[in-house]
Amino acid sequence: MVARKCKRLRPEDGTPPVRLRTEPRKESKLLSPAIPRQTSERGVIVSKNGLPRKPLTKRRLKNLILNVLKNPFNMVVLVSLIILFCLIIIPLLTMISSTFTLAQGELRRVQGHVGDFTLYYWKYILASTMSSAVLWQPLKNSFICGFFTVLVSVPLGSVLAWLMIRTDIPGKKVLGLLVTVPYMIPSWTKALAWLAMFRNSTSGANGFLAGLGISVPDWLAYGPIAIVLCMSMHYYAFSYIMVSGALRSINSELEEMGEIQGASKAQILRHITLPLILPSVLSATVMTISKSIGTYGVPANLGNRIGYYTLATKMRNFIDQGPQSVGATVSGKGGRATLMPLGKAKKPLMAFLMVFLFLAMVVPFFVLIMETFQITTGAGYGLDNLTLYNWIGKSGQIAKYTNYEGIFRDPKFFSAFWNTIRLTLIGSIITAICGQFLGYISSRGRGKWYGDLTEQMVFVPYLMSGIAFSTMYFSMFSRPHLGGLIPSLYGTFTLIVLTSVVKHFPFASKSGTANMLSISTELEEAADIAGASFWKRMSSIIVPLAKNGFISGFMLTFISIAKELDLIIIMMTPSTQTMSYLAFTYSQEGYNQMSDAVSVCVLVFILVCYTVANRFGADLNKSM
Repeated sequence: MVARKCKRLRPEDGTPPVRLRTEPRKESKLLSPAIPRQTSERGVIVSKNGLPRKPLTKRRLKNLILNVLKNPFNMVVLVSLIILFCLIIIPLLTMISSTFTLAQGELRRVQGHVGDFTLYYWKYILASTMSSAVLWQPLKNSFICGFFTVLVSVPLGSVLAWLMIRTDIPGKKVLGLLVTVPYMIPSWTKALAWLAMFRNSTSGANGFLAGLGISVPDWLAYGPIAIVLCMSMHYYAFSYIMVSGALRSINSELEEMGEIQGASKAQILRHITLPLILPSVLSATVMTISKSIGTYGVPANLGNRIGYYTLATKMRNFIDQGPQSVGATVSGKGGRATLMPLGKAKKPLMAFLMVFLFLAMVVPFFVLIMETFQITTGAGYGLDNLTLYNWIGKSGQIAKYTNYEGIFRDPKFFSAFWNTIRLTLIGSIITAICGQFLGYISSRGRGKWYGDLTEQMVFVPYLMSGIAFSTMYFSMFSRPHLGGLIPSLYGTFTLIVLTSVVKHFPFASKSGTANMLSISTELEEAADIAGASFWKRMSSIIVPLAKNGFISGFMLTFISIAKELDLIIIMMTPSTQTMSYLAFTYSQEGYNQMSDAVSVCVLVFILVCYTVANRFGADLNKSM
């Protein structure tokens, strides 16, 4: 209990004195510091000097609002919340409402008029004879793939992070880069590499093993096992990046104290290290299961060929040919670090890493690259089966090889390459800038309503799969709304950029929050005392100190957008297609070598950009 401080005021008119009580100082819920409130025993609110407070009139309310609006930080918060509401909440509500609105395509099945309220779509997907095929079986397949992907990738990434950060294993610089590379490689590219290795006659052309005369069963070449292994070799990078960041923040003195007390290495790991990194492991688990359940490229390449559908691939089918509104319904501070000696386990663990990287990266991508030079896949690497046609072939050779020219002579490739550059640069710059502002609001608003609201709204796109999120924007901007205030962006490049930016807000905001938390608020307070304005503090303190974090956040978004397929596949038109979509199109049409060639170009593009950005301070390990 806080003692009440009482005092008496004797008015000049001779009336009985009013006994005042000063309430303890409380933190205000507003953006400005709290002001102590005083009340009389009669319930009259008085000001700080003991006089009765004036009633809240319209003029006073106007002045209070103007005082809030004149504060630049308040305006940044207000504008950010309005933008988030318009870009996230309104499209989400629009998508939900479309599931209860009758569309033109269903008039022959349902009586009524376009725009009428209907439960047809929900009944169709939940309680019809097609429910098992359109929802429950794909849902089951998605959860099976997601569960086993998490079971493999999260422990694998966590162990690799511990080896790289907390042990004395040699060659860390090279091994750390090689372990991070899978994050830069699109997951659908790994599916193509898997097909290049294990493809059999079921899909019309043999892969590497079938070409050697090794019989490859369908359950290994396609289906859940292939999907889980491909996604695990991609999504373990999430666990590696997040857990390695957590391990860097742990002061090794904690582990040393356990060792001094006689604890074994296993006990130290179980009782000290694991509890400290558990939040990061759980975050990686949530991210992995969310991504693996919602991914489209891998199941489409490895599942559709044998009729194995997940929610994402089934949703794409609905968008292409099913009911128009069914698809929308599926959806501690760090310190000194002392490395732990591995002792006799160093050589076996080093051998494990080398074998893992060789089998998971070198072999599949060697086969993928070599397939781009083959005339007939699976027919070996003899000179009579090698050609440069898939890269630079001319139209006169089309009858011998394929129906397309080599990718470097095909105008569609250069159009897709230019669209990829435009999309990644514009989207990454906008997303990175927004992410820093959102991170600034979240970090400076910890424990306050506006900080919590910002984090919650930004987190919404993270909960949705890429194809579900693009469906939401597809539904929102397919026609004008509010009398043309919200225009129709159907088939435009602007819609693709907008969708990519908003979808990557969670990652950009997380990177921005981590960046801003590393900048002490005392620097801003000192500048404020010296008379610097808000924008002066931002330009002179925040921006220079946040430069490296901004570059890392930019590169994180750049890589994600450059390799994106799930998010943009339903929005593609001949004039807006990217390299990812072009490679997927070639794969679906059976032109495996040309699909592989475009995939190699995507990989080289990402690696070159990352190498350049790394020279300017980009570090993926510190951006999540």
